[in-house]
Amino acid sequence: MKVKICGITTMEAAETACQAGADMLGFVFADSSRRIEPSDAQDIISQLPEHVAAVGVFVNETIEQIHRIAEEAGLDYIQLHGDETPEFCKELLLPVIKAFTIKEENDAKKLSGYECDFYLVDSPGIRYRGGSGKPFDWRLLQEQKLPREKMILAGGLNQANVKEAIRLAQPAAVDVSSGVETNGKKDHQKIIDFIQEAKQS
Repeated sequence: MKVKICGITTMEAAETACQAGADMLGFVFADSSRRIEPSDAQDIISQLPEHVAAVGVFVNETIEQIHRIAEEAGLDYIQLHGDETPEFCKELLLPVIKAFTIKEENDAKKLSGYECDFYLVDSPGIRYRGGSGKPFDWRLLQEQKLPREKMILAGGLNQANVKEAIRLAQPAAVDVSSGVETNGKKDHQKIIDFIQEAKQS
């Protein structure tokens, strides 16, 4: 089971996640309490082990700006959380993770219109796109013919529920941000515990 820790803003959190076995780290370049400047992200990304991928999170950004930030920060993947079209995704020069909000069963059918490297299924956001900290009903995915080998499960995951989420949704990877935080900051013990639980599934 691959694990992505999103909303990384410090070298300390990145090091903890890498040492605990994270496969991907997410850096948010859209409006968010976890937003990071490309130069600060680059400082962290330049020190990551080779096997840990750096993912940039964008919402309704221009292709030019995405490519500029990706180059400056040294990204490996582009994660899109906005209203980006299938055509938009095809124009990007890096592998794409497209996020989809799941409120009802039909929402998962939107995935079939996109050709992406990964599909991230997430809970509806409250103030921002994604990152609500609340899980959606994972059973909505059970009857769907989805490319599980490309599916990243997100939304309200934490160390207490991640095993059950994996059992029900059968994703290739899980993604967590607020579920490994205390008072809005990354909690190193929670990061370690979450990765351990997910990897044991």
